[in-house]
Amino acid sequence: MSAENDHNCIDTDTLFENTKSNIEKYGLQVIIIEATDYLPSFAYSIGLWEKYNHPEIICFGLSNSLLHTLINNVAETVKENETIITGKNYSGIFMNGSAEFLNVHSDNISDYFGTAINYYKRNDFQALQLIWTDRNDKFPWEENFEEEFIHKQPLLDRNHTFKFREARNLAAFTTKQWLEGKPILTVFHDNEGDWIFLTDDDASAENLIIAALEQLILKDNSLNQLFNLDYGEEAERKFIGDEWTRSITEDTEEE
Repeated sequence: MSAENDHNCIDTDTLFENTKSNIEKYGLQVIIIEATDYLPSFAYSIGLWEKYNHPEIICFGLSNSLLHTLINNVAETVKENETIITGKNYSGIFMNGSAEFLNVHSDNISDYFGTAINYYKRNDFQALQLIWTDRNDKFPWEENFEEEFIHKQPLLDRNHTFKFREARNLAAFTTKQWLEGKPILTVFHDNEGDWIFLTDDDASAENLIIAALEQLILKDNSLNQLFNLDYGEEAERKFIGDEWTRSITEDTEEE
């Protein structure tokens, strides 16, 4: 069954028809999203919910070919009328290492299952996340999990109120006026990884302060929508509740 890259290399109508055809033939469609310099790769199924009344499957942080194979292999298990169980250690999914499945929190569905939402015309379907272990067979929530892999697979059963991959106490830049209650209207994620949250006030160095990333999100949860703003991107809006408009920063375009 085919895998589709969800980066505008195929038009929506063709993707819908391919998805429908593959679900009819094979029971599912696999969608693959390539990694960026900031965000990990991931892949997910469409069709298990429709054909087998089983949660869709998503997995992060591995090669595109391995992700495709894993989703298909798990789907074969589902087709054999076996229900995937959360919290169970699955030793046969990987040649070396264990695996577990987590329930994807409903608040995280819309962040990762865009094509599935378009296909189902709803976002209240269920999904499970396939979690892999590090080279010492430790899961991300276990002590001494290898730091190299921490950001490779966000845990979608948790952290739905703070979706950023960075630490909650990360130092972010904002304006003094934010402390006075003015809304954040522009956000930059620069190529060095710094986050800059601006009101509509002067953004000169003397007007900037440092705040913990979590404090910005707690004060305005709509900033969570920008957790996947890539390096060198910015987002703007006119007021809280307005839709964010994303773009590449001018400095990045000139490099």
